[in-house]
Amino acid sequence: MVRPWAFVADTGFSTGVVPDHVARLLPVKKLFFNRLALGPLLLALVVAIVFGVRWFSFSAALVQLEARGQGDLALAVDRLSAQMRRYRELAVLLSDHPSLMVLLKGGDDPEMVAAILQQKADQTGSLEIRLLARDGTVLASAGQGGNGAGAAPAYLPAFLRAMNGALGAAHYVNSASRRVFTFAAPMFDGGGPAVGAVLVTVDLSEIEWNWPSDPFAVFFTDANGVVYVTSRSELVLASYNGQTGRQFPHIRRRNLQGHELWRTNAERYLPREAIHLTRPMPVIGMTGEILIDTAPARRIANLQAAVAGALVLAMGLMLFLAGERRRALSARLELEAAANAALEARVAARTRQLSESNTALRLEVGEREDAQNALYKAQAELVRAGKLSALGQMSAGISHELNQPLMAIRSFAENAEAFLARGERKVAEENLSRISDLARRMGRIIQNLRAFARQERVDFSDVDLVGVVDAVLELSQKRLSDSGITLRWKRPDQPVMVQGGEVRLQQVLANLVSNAADAMDDSPKKRLRISITATKHKVRLTVADTGPGIDDPDKIFDPFYTTKTVGKSEGMGLGLSISYGLVQSFGGNIRGRNRSGGGAEFTVELAAAGGKTS
Repeated sequence: MVRPWAFVADTGFSTGVVPDHVARLLPVKKLFFNRLALGPLLLALVVAIVFGVRWFSFSAALVQLEARGQGDLALAVDRLSAQMRRYRELAVLLSDHPSLMVLLKGGDDPEMVAAILQQKADQTGSLEIRLLARDGTVLASAGQGGNGAGAAPAYLPAFLRAMNGALGAAHYVNSASRRVFTFAAPMFDGGGPAVGAVLVTVDLSEIEWNWPSDPFAVFFTDANGVVYVTSRSELVLASYNGQTGRQFPHIRRRNLQGHELWRTNAERYLPREAIHLTRPMPVIGMTGEILIDTAPARRIANLQAAVAGALVLAMGLMLFLAGERRRALSARLELEAAANAALEARVAARTRQLSESNTALRLEVGEREDAQNALYKAQAELVRAGKLSALGQMSAGISHELNQPLMAIRSFAENAEAFLARGERKVAEENLSRISDLARRMGRIIQNLRAFARQERVDFSDVDLVGVVDAVLELSQKRLSDSGITLRWKRPDQPVMVQGGEVRLQQVLANLVSNAADAMDDSPKKRLRISITATKHKVRLTVADTGPGIDDPDKIFDPFYTTKTVGKSEGMGLGLSISYGLVQSFGGNIRGRNRSGGGAEFTVELAAAGGKTS
């Protein structure tokens, strides 16, 4: 029995017919060997790409984690330095106290000195303050450590360093099993050597009481590797070498692309795998260390590797299927013209479908771009509507501010005419000068109004924040005066330049002032305080009122969120949302909170002109 050519076209024969057993075996062998060769190759390619993508993705994620960890560690180091600085400065300040020097020279009133030391200890939260003579004798002390009879071995190095004329420091565990830190400041009588020292001791547990809320594990070790300050209570007094009797959790260290990775078995309070970063603190003789969990980076790397592997596998299968289809079609093209025509028809149909899909995709892209442009336009109109709303609220005050100078100009003009008729030229000139001053005042008000109402460009430049405050207060003066609000505006003597847009900054401040005035309508005390504080890189504008405060500080910048009574104000809850967006567009930040003494306080933080935000 034989089979026709068309039935066994995949065998590769070019003419005639083939036996039945050959027709059955050749296609099977061909497909078997093709798949046997391509299958392992495709799997090897997929595995190589998966591991490569996972490695590169994890390495890139570690770079980002280390950058964030360095920032978190720097903040923790700065926080500890700032908390320790006040005790160090207290020791230095007390070393110049005249009463302590009198007792050190042989005065006979140690109780008065002890009272002074007790007062300073209560004010600063110090555990103990001591006054020591050069031979180590305790002349006066205050706090919880007792008077003692000499320099204890624990803080002796700090005392000896102070006797050499330098500021000494020591950390240890005292007799009450407390982790303490002592600063020793030398005392000088004239130009000779140190004649005594003031020792200020602080309980380290009082410094770290709120640190466990940190999401990362941060700890500070001394030169012996002992943990003295930490955000994880389980690590207190743990050491790398176990010399304190408390061993640090077992660590397996390895280096990956310059990153030091730790693996620990303390999963309850330490990450299983983390980046270990350090920062020295030579002033207090410690090293800040932090562990940043790498689990998020591994999850991202695994996900990206899985996606890449799936894509490569799908592409390989598609190419394999396409190759099989192409071989089958090429064998039939020579014998079946109809099949060729049908195939071409299918290709043409597929091409049309892709063209239609491409056209539809372009239309969708165009619609999305139009929608985005419409959104930008709507946002711009919303900002302008907010300014017009603010102008409407200030219209009464502006009318008053313009009407008052107009009436005065009219009166002075009539008086000048009368004085000229009587020949009193000097008095008439004085009236004309007053008319000129009033005209300039009206021009300044109109100029501020036009600047506030105009459509500002999206880009920003250097702006005088003091001028912005002056312009807004000039437009809002009538409103504040009619409401009985006392304004406290501590105006800087020099311009304070920030990066932003003048008109948009005026709108933000006008909204904050208007909201504060509305909030104080029913308050017995109506005071509005505006202040500006500037550092090298940042400028902060603060607006505080004595109103009822903020009901929900977390929602104040949400669109359409308002606490104004219906019918009493036409606020739609968009003012703070718009202000938030405007400040964010400058690269700044705005936040609101309730003041401890009552009322609300809003702070606008902007980048200083010519500086970089930190």
